[in-house]
Amino acid sequence: MASYIESALIKDEKVIYTGNISLWSLAPSLAVGVLLLFAWGLGVIFLLLAYIRYKTTELAFTNKRVIAKFGFISRQTVELNINKVESIQVNQGILGRIFDYGTLVISGAGNPQAPIPGISNPMAFRRAFMESQDSASENKN
Repeated sequence: MASYIESALIKDEKVIYTGNISLWSLAPSLAVGVLLLFAWGLGVIFLLLAYIRYKTTELAFTNKRVIAKFGFISRQTVELNINKVESIQVNQGILGRIFDYGTLVISGAGNPQAPIPGISNPMAFRRAFMESQDSASENKN
């Protein structure tokens, strides 16, 4: 089964960088799931929810846009043209700094902010995006 990002690509669009959800951001659900596993099997629900969130969150940017997808049954997507993205903010708490995960907040021209929580290595994603955006703007000039 193809990923949402692969199926959403248009002509001459190539994936430059993909982001992943961090297992550390899922640690509370995983811990509760393990603790409650032996208590009436309730932990299976928490473990299943963490697994679904991990498998159904996709994030990437291409040479044309930023694409993020969340959800399994109901789907939420964020797609912004690369030249319309004004900023990418990184929000990390103490645990996020220690374990290198955080929330990316993508701000586009005329669009509200789009938060993407629990992303592994958010600074590398932001850096790669900014470098790609700079090279794309240099190629236009």
